Amino acid sequence: MMDWQALGARLEQALQKKLGAAQATAMAGGDINQAFRLDYADARFFVKINRTALLPMFTAERAGLEALRESAAIRVPEVYLTGSDGERAYIVMEYIELTGRPAPEVFAQQLAALHAITHRRFGFPVNNTIGSTPQVNSPSDNWIEFWQQHRLGYQLELGARQGFDHALLDAGEKLNDRLAEFFRDYSPLPSLLHGDLWGGNQGADELGNPVIYDPACYFGDHEADLAMMELFGHPGERFFAAYAERFPIDAGYAQRRDLYNLYHVLNHANLFGGGYAAQARRMIESLLAQTGD
Repeated sequence: MMDWQALGARLEQALQKKLGAAQATAMAGGDINQAFRLDYADARFFVKINRTALLPMFTAERAGLEALRESAAIRVPEVYLTGSDGERAYIVMEYIELTGRPAPEVFAQQLAALHAITHRRFGFPVNNTIGSTPQVNSPSDNWIEFWQQHRLGYQLELGARQGFDHALLDAGEKLNDRLAEFFRDYSPLPSLLHGDLWGGNQGADELGNPVIYDPACYFGDHEADLAMMELFGHPGERFFAAYAERFPIDAGYAQRRDLYNLYHVLNHANLFGGGYAAQARRMIESLLAQTGD
């Protein structure tokens, strides 16, 4: 178990503030990390811990959260400390009490403001993770090549190691070779993305302000974030109408939405198995049909 007293001492040093005794409370979280709320007399923090070998996952998460925070577009938790005690890696950040879902219009406007922040190249300064899968963010000037190599192609390579059905892999490679057909009249900008913006990584604070967290940041097509928001639900037409007022959505988004979400479905197939591989194959066949195959 974590030595909370030792962690508190490191946190005091980082903050240059006396904190005193702490109470750690386990919290429900994802399947990857253990999560705790750390309560002091006049301060509260959110802590995630894992094996010390996974410290790079936390340092990459910190880089993503700091990039999002520097944008000043939308609220994200402030990170105070990352490190390892030799057995466990940890990340300590601001604890934000979440109260429900943000107003769709406000969330849309703030997300559009985030996506308006661009870079000269696609990718990100560090590699990170999508779930527990490594996510390669090597910089590229070509979005199609970036997606072929570091997103769809990478997941297909992992699937081959997992023993995916050859028909799925062959169809996936054929689709990967034809990606340019989905971008004939569309050239995306390298927008700052959250990267994993499903419903479980968004909420509202006590004042109703939108909050996003657990990012897998990179600079890429803004449509990729929008698509992820539709994979396990839908933010609603009010959201999309408000978003489009700030950041126009290309007419071809509906077609590319499934292309971008295929990356996440393949990742789920690699991580969890089950019916995700069959879902990925159906998506691939549908996308291939749109190329005239």
